[in-house]
Amino acid sequence: MSHAAIEITAELVLDLVRDQYPDLADQPVRLGARGWDNQLWRLGDDLAVRVPWATESADALLRKEHAWLPELAPRLPLPVPVPQRLGEPSARFPRPWLITTWVPGAPADREPVTRASDAAESLAAFLTALHRPAPDGAPAGRGRGGPLADRAEGFARMLASATEEGLVQDPDAVNAVWHDAVTAPPWTGPPLWIHADLHPANVLTADGTFCGVIDFGDLCAGDPACDLAAAWILLPDDTIDRFHAAYRPAPDPATVRRARGWALVRALSGILIGDDGVHGRPGGKPTWGPPAHAALQRLVATIR
Repeated sequence: MSHAAIEITAELVLDLVRDQYPDLADQPVRLGARGWDNQLWRLGDDLAVRVPWATESADALLRKEHAWLPELAPRLPLPVPVPQRLGEPSARFPRPWLITTWVPGAPADREPVTRASDAAESLAAFLTALHRPAPDGAPAGRGRGGPLADRAEGFARMLASATEEGLVQDPDAVNAVWHDAVTAPPWTGPPLWIHADLHPANVLTADGTFCGVIDFGDLCAGDPACDLAAAWILLPDDTIDRFHAAYRPAPDPATVRRARGWALVRALSGILIGDDGVHGRPGGKPTWGPPAHAALQRLVATIR
């Protein structure tokens, strides 16, 4: 399904709220953002409505957030969009939708952090709080949080595409980072809760540091290295060691190596999506490119 397949307007969002939650229908509605899976509409000052507009998988992801995130949110040191109401499919709109709290801030792909030390410690504190053993029945990831080798085919395809487009100048160096990561010893601890989608558009900033984390649709149980990759994706140069020192328990060398592999996957994806945005292709986001290129440079520097 393309990103233009379902037309979503303020009038439609207000009608959905009025039909199922009339006690909230007196709030003004305005567009907040168009994400990859969902559109985000402000509902008054304190709430947001997330409406799926593209991928079919978004329906299950919204239900997953509604089921699990309210339990996790109270222990997290950064604000997150806590689900309040679940909208069910109807004749007016054939898919579920979600009302959450509104988290203020600017996406980090548009306003990167400038207070590097504060940001490193804030990210470490957030992941320390999130990374707790997940209960039986916790959702499995969509190819995230499992063995890094499972992503080998996708990694090779992205690297080949980025190299062919002239977006990666030294594929051998990138492959060296990948080989080091994919040959690292696997995670042997219990599956931990992980966000699994910590890229710059899903982390918010204010006053130069992180102020919120959004879009928990990929929330799952797995290897924390998937999330620890965010240090290379989100933080400025020379702050990775500070992040690792603040994260508890301190990641062992094997976990750091796997995290670099997950960061490579995220960086290559961001580079390709950013390039699509520069050229106006569907689904492209030009602001994703610069942080992804910077992350790739940081990652290659760890091997050289």
